[in-house]
Amino acid sequence: MMADLGTQTRSFRPPQDNVPKTKKEREALLEAVGRYVEEHKPVPPLSLGELRRHAGEVIRSTGADDKYTDFAAVLVSNAAWWPVVAGIPYHKRLLLLPKCLRNKDLCPAEFDEIGLLCEHCGNCLNDELKRQAEQLGYAVLIAEGSPIVMSLVKTGKVDAIIGVSCLSVLENVFPYMDAGAVPGIAIPLLYDGCCNTGVDVDWVWEVIYRTAEKEARRLNLEALRSEVETWFNQDAVGRLIGGELSEVEKLGADWLAGEGKRWRPFLTAAVYEALTADGSKLPQALQQAAVAVECFHKASLIHDDIEDGDDLRYGRKTVHAQCGVPIALNVGDYLLGEGYRLLAELALPDACRARCVQVAAQGHRSLCLGQGKELAWVRRPQPLSVDEVIDIFRKKTSPAFEVALKLGAIVAGRDAELAEVLETYSEALGIAYQIRDDLEEFETGDGLRHVKAMKPSLLLAMALEKAEGPQKELLKSVWDCSVEIEGVYADVLRIFDECAVPRAAFNLMELYKSRALSCLGQLTSGDLKALLRRVISKIFNEIDLMGCCNDYQARHAGRRRPGETPAE
Repeated sequence: MMADLGTQTRSFRPPQDNVPKTKKEREALLEAVGRYVEEHKPVPPLSLGELRRHAGEVIRSTGADDKYTDFAAVLVSNAAWWPVVAGIPYHKRLLLLPKCLRNKDLCPAEFDEIGLLCEHCGNCLNDELKRQAEQLGYAVLIAEGSPIVMSLVKTGKVDAIIGVSCLSVLENVFPYMDAGAVPGIAIPLLYDGCCNTGVDVDWVWEVIYRTAEKEARRLNLEALRSEVETWFNQDAVGRLIGGELSEVEKLGADWLAGEGKRWRPFLTAAVYEALTADGSKLPQALQQAAVAVECFHKASLIHDDIEDGDDLRYGRKTVHAQCGVPIALNVGDYLLGEGYRLLAELALPDACRARCVQVAAQGHRSLCLGQGKELAWVRRPQPLSVDEVIDIFRKKTSPAFEVALKLGAIVAGRDAELAEVLETYSEALGIAYQIRDDLEEFETGDGLRHVKAMKPSLLLAMALEKAEGPQKELLKSVWDCSVEIEGVYADVLRIFDECAVPRAAFNLMELYKSRALSCLGQLTSGDLKALLRRVISKIFNEIDLMGCCNDYQARHAGRRRPGETPAE
């Protein structure tokens, strides 16, 4: 009976052109994908580029029509995620069903802000799917445009999503699943249109009921972040420093335990967690390494504040504003020494301990060279090329990511195999991160402060390369500080717009983000790959909303207001 419900519209609904028309064709492609994944063992999460490459190989090897490439990509993603999803308990899964499976003419259900409020009338397939899935423990939503989906994932209540929808919706949703590295199985609908469609029912039931003896584990990053935060309260920091604290040690400990996002020590701990994945208590060596990373970071902030003349940090007086430059310099130097001491005393094999110190020293050296290049420019300001600004970003920002990630890998005993990938990832991520900051400063109106503070600007460098005539001369005068920036700032912004500089900077940021993502394809650890993907998503605030085909089009056509439910 349920199979009839799932295929009742076949007599008058045309199949999607990019989905195989018969069950035999679909199963043949499914078997081919299974063989391919078994042989090549792609590690999820798979980027769109990876999926297209793998799907293309499957299509070529089977002789299938190229129009089925997107369908094959869905199958490759499914096959790669199968072992993970099967190991996730039912109560940690979300089943996402489309409203278009209902019989629109007979459905008595209404919509709220989350989705369809099923009345369990028995007139469509959604009724039975929802009923049985909920009996197993699933959370079930009949909705395609609901922001609550990613919200559930963030809370840790949902570790996997099984989604039934048309290929166009799955394509729209994929970037958000990918950004969150969410394990998922996608089942494309068989027919076009947004009402009275159909699906391969047997396939849906197989996915819903599939399970594995061994439970899969998804990194609980929020819990880890909370634990890392406990490493920086006054008592914990005092225990690590040890003994009766002198005045300089008290100032250092206070700065270390003060405000901050703790991104770097969190990354160190997260890499370790991803690589060990045994759920055991985090070792003392990891805590020491993470605190050392924060020591280096807080020392650099003290020195940066002196160099930039900033009197406030985290809403409080900076160390030099509070105690004077000599004491601030000394506290910064003390924190550097404390960081190296913590690394040198790690309870690790000698080679690992030496490697930790080496990685930190290399990062410290690179950061100083980048900062030195910037300070040299401040003394003798002149136009910089895009490549020269990018090189400063590479030296100043990327090492912070690299040191944090590598120390976690070293403590986990996996540094040798990961060093090259982590270097490539950190360099690309650091540059993209700095470009994002440049863009945000100009978009929020802080660009004037940025230029007045004598910071090399990527946007100014791009504009100088594109501008001509009087515009070029004006930009040169901004670079060499021969004009007051307040008087010409509006003209500079106008040049940015005319030369399409913000768009060019955004595209360059996306290029470096893409480089960071591309290198993850070399990783054999699914947990680490997912972690590093989620880091990019978090840093760049990638969108957490998911929309169906109609929702997406309406939103971008300006016909819907935020929070408005789709029109029926």
